[in-house]
Amino acid sequence: MSLLVLQLPTRTRLHPQARGTAHAPGTRTELAFVLSPDGQTIQSEGSSALSLLPKATSVVAVLAPADVAFHRITCPKAPAARLRAALAGLLEEQVLDEVDQLHLCLAPDARPGEETWVAALDRASLSAELAALEAAGLVVDRVVPGLWPDTQAHGHFHVPADEDKPRTVLTWADAQGVGTWPLQGSLARGLLPEPLADNTLWTADPAAAAPAERWLGQPVQVLGAGARLLASAQSGWNLRQFELAARHRGLALLRDAGKQFLTPAWRPVRLGLIGLVLAHLVGLNAWAWMQRSELQSRRTAIANLLRTTHPQVRAVLDAPLQMARENEQLRASAGRPGDTDLEPLLQAAASVWPEGQAPQVLRYENGRLSLGAPGIGTAEVAQMRATLEPAGWFVETTDQQITLSRAAAGAGAGVAR
Repeated sequence: MSLLVLQLPTRTRLHPQARGTAHAPGTRTELAFVLSPDGQTIQSEGSSALSLLPKATSVVAVLAPADVAFHRITCPKAPAARLRAALAGLLEEQVLDEVDQLHLCLAPDARPGEETWVAALDRASLSAELAALEAAGLVVDRVVPGLWPDTQAHGHFHVPADEDKPRTVLTWADAQGVGTWPLQGSLARGLLPEPLADNTLWTADPAAAAPAERWLGQPVQVLGAGARLLASAQSGWNLRQFELAARHRGLALLRDAGKQFLTPAWRPVRLGLIGLVLAHLVGLNAWAWMQRSELQSRRTAIANLLRTTHPQVRAVLDAPLQMARENEQLRASAGRPGDTDLEPLLQAAASVWPEGQAPQVLRYENGRLSLGAPGIGTAEVAQMRATLEPAGWFVETTDQQITLSRAAAGAGAGVAR
């Protein structure tokens, strides 16, 4: 699954060192990016116009560390529809900006009633950046902070953009929060925890590596822009929450599931499914071939039986029908009555006809025997049916008349009975 990570520009602030040519949110013509085929290695990186950015199956936007503030609170027990308002009420006394102008996001492991982190950032600035990306045809799946509170202490030295006089700053992140301080003066040294953990990770942008090592007195790991963006993209945070949540949630879930299915971790599952489908196709074809072979063998056996029983038949077109016709001709030539002839019909009627009630009318036509019976009641007719129908006869009553036929011949009349 390819991954495109974008560096969103630092939010413009009003301070003496701000450039007069600073870009308004969402008006930046170029963005720094890194493209990865698997989220771990770098395929390409650089800076490009929005319309020329490479395509990828997933897009992640990274905010500058100084643009996101983190606050420790107890996660409120509120329904989803009122959770944003509950967070605003808890943070109203902790933030300097108007809380209604901030975009608030909960940590990925937040649980109601437990302590958690809340990210606060300028909503208008992030909204403008996302709108500009969407206008360029880029759907941002996640927005992540450059650094976030973590049990692994991490100090990153970098040079903020959009400043007339570039200066090196330190962004410090640990389990207590995230802060950004200039290296000049004693503020940064005074705010760093004492003592520093032995496993503290020190990194720096290439432009800040030399001053960082002089200030720190030890080597630091130099991270290029692409490596830094990929590292930030591994964050579990997603700042697209509440009013800035990605639209079309159902489609997004399906898209996320599809992207997850295409990741290398799911490759054994994909291969297993492909193998299962191929096995089913082979099995179905083999079963169909066996069924066709068995059907053909039965047709051949019926045709051979027809040729053996009636050698005079030369061309076999419909073996069952031809067999029935030949048997009917043999029966007729032998002078034996068939099932639908008058004699069997009379014998069947006589076997169930009530004693002492002679039929008034007798008519035979096309395998159907009709007998006039004005004096026979419903119970007697029911008795006839109970006796004859199990033997394959059909009994119909209409206008004081009883009609007897073979079930196959009288199937159409059975519907109207």
